[in-house]
Amino acid sequence: MSKKTKRKKDTKLDPEEKTLLASVERGEWKTVANFDEELTIAKKAAANSLRKDARINIRLFSADLECIKQKAAYEGLPYQSLIASILHLYAVGNLNRNINRV
Repeated sequence: MSKKTKRKKDTKLDPEEKTLLASVERGEWKTVANFDEELTIAKKAAANSLRKDARINIRLFSADLECIKQKAAYEGLPYQSLIASILHLYAVGNLNRNINRV
């Protein structure tokens, strides 16, 4: 069995991934002429956007923290990363605001 056939059979892809894979296999993707330069630019952009340069301390209800830890474990990531992700989504306006005001 070839590697290509095994990969397709053993890997479960969502519809978007299937579309991308088909596009690659049809040869629709081409390497850019200045690949090394583009790679350097992309690496710098990723490093700048992923750098966490501020530290905070926050007090939470222990029950809330336990729920967050459980959800993080289910997602397969550290709970601090989940909290940072939620805060980032809120900061950029991509988190649904559904807060009951008292």
